[in-house]
Amino acid sequence: MTDNWKDIAQIRDLIERWVVYRDAFLWDKFRTIWHPEGRMKATWSDSTFEAFIAKTEEGVKHGLNILHILGGSAIETNGNRAVSMTKMIILQRAEVEGVLCDVSSYARHYDLWEKRQGRWGLVSRETIADKDRIDPVDHTQQVHLDQNLLQQFPKEYRHLAYLQTKLGYAVNKDVPRLSGGKALEELYRRGESWLAGNPV
Repeated sequence: MTDNWKDIAQIRDLIERWVVYRDAFLWDKFRTIWHPEGRMKATWSDSTFEAFIAKTEEGVKHGLNILHILGGSAIETNGNRAVSMTKMIILQRAEVEGVLCDVSSYARHYDLWEKRQGRWGLVSRETIADKDRIDPVDHTQQVHLDQNLLQQFPKEYRHLAYLQTKLGYAVNKDVPRLSGGKALEELYRRGESWLAGNPV
């Protein structure tokens, strides 16, 4: 196995650990994945990873219920820099308009990595939204959504954004998404620049 493949294997291992540790609330282990300045950006969060932990912990106290399922990854390395994109599903459960619902959000994590003193760590993680859906947990029930609110968000993540807005979160209305747009173009440019050795 070449050094490049060893690096790719190490990064993939960290990608998997991120999901396992985050969903199990194993925060001390979760912290080991990041470099100190690491930032996490999602529909409902744009902050340091420490602030992301604090916001998640506070949300859990009030019923925040989010899990992740991973798919494949594409990882590119250039010396001590790497960029990865990983397919995943975000599963969030909450009461929406009086009905307990599951929202399934099909998305990708887009990550910037750096190897420092022999250790790979996460510098930046952003979410790219592909599509989503909402389903009552009890399929004999129906949920009636406020169409004016629903249509405020891009089609790729509008049900997730609706649920999170109803929970009191300020949701980004320009998350990078499958249909493209400025946010996705800028994200890809940042990844290319990072891989070329430039600052974030």
